[in-house]
Amino acid sequence: MEVKKKTELVLKLRKMYWLIGRQSTMTIGNKLLLYNQVLKPVWSYGAQLWGCTAPTNRQIIQRFQNSVLRCITDAPWYFRNDALHRELNVDSVDQVIKQRASAHLTRLRDHLNEEAVKLLDVEDLTRRLKRTKPHELA
Repeated sequence: MEVKKKTELVLKLRKMYWLIGRQSTMTIGNKLLLYNQVLKPVWSYGAQLWGCTAPTNRQIIQRFQNSVLRCITDAPWYFRNDALHRELNVDSVDQVIKQRASAHLTRLRDHLNEEAVKLLDVEDLTRRLKRTKPHELA
Protein backbone atom coordinates (compact mmCIF):
# COMPACT_ATOMS: atom_id res chain seq x y z
CA MET A 1 0.00 0.00 0.00
CA GLU A 2 2.74 2.48 0.95
CA VAL A 3 4.71 1.68 -2.19
CA LYS A 4 1.69 2.63 -4.26
CA LYS A 5 1.34 5.84 -2.27
CA LYS A 6 5.01 6.64 -2.83
CA THR A 7 4.78 6.15 -6.60
CA GLU A 8 1.59 8.21 -6.72
CA LEU A 9 3.30 10.98 -4.76
CA VAL A 10 6.36 10.91 -7.01
CA LEU A 11 4.19 11.20 -10.12
CA LYS A 12 2.30 14.17 -8.67
CA LEU A 13 5.57 15.81 -7.62
CA ARG A 14 6.98 15.44 -11.13
CA LYS A 15 3.95 17.20 -12.55
CA MET A 16 4.29 20.03 -10.02
CA TYR A 17 8.08 20.31 -9.90
CA TRP A 18 8.15 23.41 -12.09
CA LEU A 19 5.97 25.11 -9.45
CA ILE A 20 7.56 23.95 -6.20
CA GLY A 21 11.04 23.03 -7.39
CA ARG A 22 14.31 24.72 -6.53
CA GLN A 23 14.28 26.98 -9.61
CA SER A 24 10.71 28.21 -9.08
CA THR A 25 10.24 31.90 -8.31
CA MET A 26 7.19 31.31 -6.10
CA THR A 27 7.43 32.21 -2.44
CA ILE A 28 8.03 29.48 0.12
CA GLY A 29 4.56 30.12 1.57
CA ASN A 30 2.90 29.50 -1.78
CA LYS A 31 4.99 26.38 -2.40
CA LEU A 32 4.05 25.08 1.03
CA LEU A 33 0.40 25.81 0.28
CA LEU A 34 0.64 23.72 -2.88
CA TYR A 35 2.23 20.89 -0.90
CA ASN A 36 -0.53 21.03 1.73
CA GLN A 37 -3.32 21.15 -0.86
CA VAL A 38 -2.08 18.66 -3.46
CA LEU A 39 0.54 16.27 -2.08
CA LYS A 40 -0.34 15.95 1.59
CA PRO A 41 -3.92 14.70 1.03
CA VAL A 42 -2.54 11.84 -1.09
CA TRP A 43 -0.56 10.32 1.77
CA SER A 44 -2.76 11.46 4.65
CA TYR A 45 -5.95 9.88 3.31
CA GLY A 46 -6.80 7.08 5.73
CA ALA A 47 -3.85 8.00 7.95
CA GLN A 48 -5.78 7.13 11.10
CA LEU A 49 -5.35 3.47 10.19
CA TRP A 50 -1.64 3.73 9.38
CA GLY A 51 -0.72 3.12 13.00
CA CYS A 52 -1.23 -0.55 12.21
CA THR A 53 1.52 -0.56 9.59
CA ALA A 54 5.16 -1.27 10.17
CA PRO A 55 7.39 1.71 11.04
CA THR A 56 9.37 1.26 7.84
CA ASN A 57 6.25 1.94 5.78
CA ARG A 58 5.68 5.21 7.62
CA GLN A 59 9.34 6.11 7.18
CA ILE A 60 8.98 5.82 3.40
CA ILE A 61 6.38 8.59 3.44
CA GLN A 62 8.42 10.61 5.96
CA ARG A 63 11.48 10.49 3.70
CA PHE A 64 9.35 11.70 0.80
CA GLN A 65 8.02 14.56 2.90
CA ASN A 66 11.55 15.51 3.95
CA SER A 67 12.75 15.58 0.36
CA VAL A 68 9.78 17.71 -0.76
CA LEU A 69 10.37 20.21 2.04
CA ARG A 70 14.05 20.39 1.11
CA CYS A 71 13.07 20.97 -2.50
CA ILE A 72 10.60 23.71 -1.53
CA THR A 73 13.10 25.62 0.60
CA ASP A 74 16.27 24.73 -1.33
CA ALA A 75 17.79 23.78 2.02
CA PRO A 76 21.47 22.77 2.13
CA TRP A 77 22.48 19.24 3.01
CA TYR A 78 23.61 20.14 6.55
CA PHE A 79 20.22 21.59 7.58
CA ARG A 80 18.46 19.09 9.84
CA ASN A 81 15.05 17.71 8.90
CA ASP A 82 13.50 18.41 12.31
CA ALA A 83 14.67 22.04 12.10
CA LEU A 84 13.13 22.26 8.64
CA HIS A 85 9.82 20.94 9.96
CA ARG A 86 9.94 23.33 12.90
CA GLU A 87 10.77 26.39 10.74
CA LEU A 88 8.02 25.63 8.22
CA ASN A 89 5.54 24.62 10.94
CA VAL A 90 4.87 21.26 9.25
CA ASP A 91 4.04 18.19 11.33
CA SER A 92 5.87 14.94 10.75
CA VAL A 93 4.07 11.92 9.35
CA ASP A 94 3.84 10.24 12.76
CA GLN A 95 2.37 13.38 14.32
CA VAL A 96 -0.26 13.64 11.58
CA ILE A 97 -1.13 9.97 12.04
CA LYS A 98 -1.57 10.45 15.80
CA GLN A 99 -3.72 13.55 15.29
CA ARG A 100 -5.94 11.81 12.76
CA ALA A 101 -6.20 8.70 14.96
CA SER A 102 -7.29 10.71 18.00
CA ALA A 103 -9.89 12.59 15.92
CA HIS A 104 -11.13 9.26 14.53
CA LEU A 105 -11.34 7.84 18.05
CA THR A 106 -13.35 10.84 19.22
CA ARG A 107 -15.79 10.45 16.32
CA LEU A 108 -16.19 6.74 17.06
CA ARG A 109 -16.92 7.38 20.74
CA ASP A 110 -19.67 9.85 19.86
CA HIS A 111 -21.12 7.77 17.03
CA LEU A 112 -24.83 6.92 17.05
CA ASN A 113 -24.39 3.48 15.50
CA GLU A 114 -23.82 0.74 18.09
CA GLU A 115 -21.74 -1.33 15.68
CA ALA A 116 -19.31 1.55 15.21
CA VAL A 117 -18.96 1.95 18.97
CA LYS A 118 -18.19 -1.78 19.28
CA LEU A 119 -15.01 -1.18 17.26
CA LEU A 120 -13.56 0.37 20.41
CA ASP A 121 -14.07 -2.82 22.44
CA VAL A 122 -10.66 -3.81 23.81
CA GLU A 123 -11.64 -6.84 25.90
CA ASP A 124 -9.67 -9.28 23.77
CA LEU A 125 -6.11 -8.38 24.76
CA THR A 126 -4.42 -11.57 23.57
CA ARG A 127 -2.39 -10.84 20.48
CA ARG A 128 -0.19 -12.80 18.22
CA LEU A 129 1.50 -9.83 16.58
CA LYS A 130 3.09 -6.72 18.01
CA ARG A 131 1.23 -4.33 15.76
CA THR A 132 -0.73 -1.56 17.38
CA LYS A 133 -4.40 -0.89 16.88
CA PRO A 134 -5.59 2.54 15.70
CA HIS A 135 -7.19 3.41 19.04
CA GLU A 136 -3.86 2.85 20.82
CA LEU A 137 -2.25 5.74 18.96
CA ALA A 138 -4.43 8.41 20.56
